[in-house]
Amino acid sequence: MLLAVVLAFGGCYLMPRMMYPLKYQEYVSYYGEAFNVDNALIYSVIREESGFNEKAISEKGAKGLMQITDSTAEYIANLLGKKNYDLFDAKTNIEFGVFYLRYLTNRFSDTKSMLASYNAGEGRVREWLKDERYSQDGKTLSKIPYEETERYVEKTYKSFIKYRKLYGDILDKSK
Repeated sequence: MLLAVVLAFGGCYLMPRMMYPLKYQEYVSYYGEAFNVDNALIYSVIREESGFNEKAISEKGAKGLMQITDSTAEYIANLLGKKNYDLFDAKTNIEFGVFYLRYLTNRFSDTKSMLASYNAGEGRVREWLKDERYSQDGKTLSKIPYEETERYVEKTYKSFIKYRKLYGDILDKSK
C-alpha cells in the first residue's frame, strides 16, 4: 500500500517534469541571461517548435531546436556578426533563437503578439495589428487570423505557464 502511494505521488511529480523537460540547460541559461529572455519562454518555444529534436526540419524548412528558417538565420547572423553557423548545432540554434525572441520582444508589447510573430512573421503580425478585426488598440492581438498561428500561440503560451509553474524557482535562480 505504501509503495502504491509513493508511486502515485512520484508519478504526479515526475510525469509533468518529463513532459516539460529542462534539456540544454547550459545554453538556455546562458543565452537567456545574455539576451534577457525568460528561460521558461525559451523552453516553451523549444518544446512546441521541435519537441527538443536538434535535427528537426519543418515543412517550411525551419531547422533545429527553435525552428529557424534560413532567411531568419542569415538576418540574425548578420546582426550578431557571425559568418559560419550550423542551425542543427544546439548551442548555435539556441543562441539565434533566443536573440530573435529578444528582438521580437522589443518590437511587440505582449508575449502573445510576440509569439505570433515568431510563428507567422513580424510583417504579418504588424499588418494584423493595423486591422481592427484583429486588434482594437494596434498593440495587442485580440484575434489571430491564421489557425496554425493561433494554435501555436495557445500551445506555446500554455507551455510557458506550465514551465513557470513547474520550475519557476529553478529558472529564476539560473538567471
